[in-house]
Amino acid sequence: MGLPITLKQAHISNAKLEELYGEQVKKIHSEMASGTAVGGEFLGWKNLPNEIPTNELEEVLEVAARLRKSSEVVIVIGVGGSYLGSKAVIDALSPYFERNSDDPEVIFAGQNLSGTYMKQLLAHIEGKEAAVIVISKSGTTTEPAIAFRILLEYMENRYGSSVNERIVAITDKSEGALREMAVRSGFTTFVVPDDVGGRFSVLTPVGLLPIAVAGIDIEQLIAGAKDAVSELSTEDISANNAYKYAALRNQLLSEGYNVEILASFTPRFATFHEWWKQLYGESEGKDGKGIFPASVAYPTDLHSLGQYVQDGQRMLFETFVQFEESVEDCGIPTSKDNLDGLNYLSDKTMNEINEVTLRATMQAHDDGGVPLIHLTVGKHDAYHIGYLIYFFEISCAMSAYLLGVNPFDQPGVEEYKKNIFRMLEKPGFVEEK
Repeated sequence: MGLPITLKQAHISNAKLEELYGEQVKKIHSEMASGTAVGGEFLGWKNLPNEIPTNELEEVLEVAARLRKSSEVVIVIGVGGSYLGSKAVIDALSPYFERNSDDPEVIFAGQNLSGTYMKQLLAHIEGKEAAVIVISKSGTTTEPAIAFRILLEYMENRYGSSVNERIVAITDKSEGALREMAVRSGFTTFVVPDDVGGRFSVLTPVGLLPIAVAGIDIEQLIAGAKDAVSELSTEDISANNAYKYAALRNQLLSEGYNVEILASFTPRFATFHEWWKQLYGESEGKDGKGIFPASVAYPTDLHSLGQYVQDGQRMLFETFVQFEESVEDCGIPTSKDNLDGLNYLSDKTMNEINEVTLRATMQAHDDGGVPLIHLTVGKHDAYHIGYLIYFFEISCAMSAYLLGVNPFDQPGVEEYKKNIFRMLEKPGFVEEK
């Protein structure tokens, strides 16, 4: 097996890509390395896999083991980057239907404001040994703060003075409402690094603790990311697939393709799509610029959105993520009557047919005029998912810089919050009549 991730595309030659973007990529690479790039104070994720302190990793594993032993269900409270990364990895690497008997159920709260969801969550955990991981740098972000207030009351009523043993806060190192509450109550705490924004935080305790609680090997996840740091460290666009991907995206945008669809044929990967959409959407979508990130789960969406992709407006391109090796497979039985006409497939497996469907889809969409990028991932395991996380992070930063925007701010996110505060009459905000 070669590199953990390979990239293929036919829209533009490597030589032309080097001619158009090679020098610009080298300049941005140098600025990121020196910390002089715009938003350079938030580049802490860039070498993070190599800099995770041994004692911090040991503490994450120790606390995860304690929660796993004491809890049947662990509720992770967070929104945006404070939950999407961990949920993406957990969903990507967990069994579809039944958990290992030693693994607690990990569920999420604070990512929505549905009273029905919260009421049913409280009913679901009743009678089960529970713990809470609350993730917020400030402790005052509306959605997770409301969820934590409700769940904290529930936990206090249920566990009394021992509640602090069942709550972990991941927050700012020294200030903010959640930090103050954690200190007062004696919660176990981990730090959200100052130089790592939420959507880049999956390899910090923000993501690592929930992932470890779910029973996933975070050391292998980190090992994959470490190898990605090493293999994607060159400034040479022809030798760096992450930079090549970033340049391809920008070139396609310049040609009028302003929607990117992330496509995969692996159902467990669907939540990873959501993390990817936040990563690119929040990093690039500003100043009237950016590619709109969308996703499809094939073959399901071949019977819905696939029609538009095949025959709709030519303003989109597709990035396919294909896993070469799967853990399990299922054969096709032979039928005596063959009423469904499928006996011709009885010497094949479902994964083999899935791969053929992927290739057939790519050929059809290519014939229909959709530019394609094909990312092949060696294996569907923690190591390769860790590698893929870093691949997308470094390519996202490069892509945003090529676009001419700061990858690490999100000024537009604040607008809806101001409206909420006015409409709910938060002190200090006045509703406009």
